[in-house]
Amino acid sequence: MADQPALLLEKDRERVLVIADLHLGWEVTLAHQGIHVPSQVPHLLSKLQNILDETHPNQLILLGDVKHAVAKVELEEWKYVPEFFESLVNFIQNVQVVPGNHDGNLEPLTPPSVKIANSQGILLWDTVGLFHGHAWPPPSMLGCKYLVMGHLHPVVVFKDPLGFRITRQVWVRARTNGQRLAEGVLKHESVKFEGDPVQKAEQAYNLKVLDAECVIMPSFNDYLGGQPINRSASEGWTALYKEYMGPVLRSGAIDFENGEAYLFDGTYLGKVRDLREMNQ
Repeated sequence: MADQPALLLEKDRERVLVIADLHLGWEVTLAHQGIHVPSQVPHLLSKLQNILDETHPNQLILLGDVKHAVAKVELEEWKYVPEFFESLVNFIQNVQVVPGNHDGNLEPLTPPSVKIANSQGILLWDTVGLFHGHAWPPPSMLGCKYLVMGHLHPVVVFKDPLGFRITRQVWVRARTNGQRLAEGVLKHESVKFEGDPVQKAEQAYNLKVLDAECVIMPSFNDYLGGQPINRSASEGWTALYKEYMGPVLRSGAIDFENGEAYLFDGTYLGKVRDLREMNQ
C-alpha cells in the first residue's frame, strides 16, 4: 500500500491485509534503560484501523513478532497485547498470526477468535507463501510464485559530510533462488538427497520448484529501529547481524544483493548492492 507498511493481497473476492513486526511492549525495554515513552498501542491501533477502513479486507494476517519480549512475557505485555487484540477484533473478525521469534507464549494473550498459525508460515491460494523469516519456510512454499516475509525491519540510512543522518523504512523486492531454497528446506526437513535438490524436492513434495519473487516487509511499528540494508562493508558485517538475518537470507536463497529497495511512496532507490557502494 502507498505510504503504509501494509501489503494488500487480492484474488477474486478475497482481500487479505498483511502487516509485520508490531513488537508490542517494546516500550518496556526502553523503560529498563531509563527511557520512558507512553504505550504505542493506541497509535498502532489508530493507524491500523485507518488502513482497514480504507481497504476493507476479509482477513488480517500478522506476520510475526506481535510482541517484543522473546523468552518470556513481560508484566506489561499482559496488558498491552490483550488490549491491542481486544480492540482489533472489533474492527475485523478474521485475524491470523504467524508467530515470529518474539512470540513465545503468545496464545494466552490473545482472544479465542484469533488464529495462531504454525510458525513455519501459511500458504495463500497455493501461490503466495507468508512466513516471518526467522526460520525456514515449509516445503509447500517451494512451489510459490511469491514469498512474503518480515523479521528484517529494512531501513536505509543516509549521512551527509557533517554527520546528519536520515533513516527511512523501505520495502525490498528480491528474486529467490529455487535451487538454494530447496537445498536449505530439504536439509532442515532432514531429507537425504544426492545431486540436484530441485529434483529431489519436486519428487518428495509433488510440486514444481520456482524462483519466487520475495517481498521483505518493513515493520508496522514505525518507532522501532531497523537493519540498514545499505550498511557498508567498512561498517562491519558482524556475526550477530548475519545471525539476525535468518536462515533464508543467510543461505543466499534470496538474491538480497540485487534486491530492489522502495520507499513507502513508491520511490525506487536502487539495488541493495548499489546503495551499499554509495555508502562507502
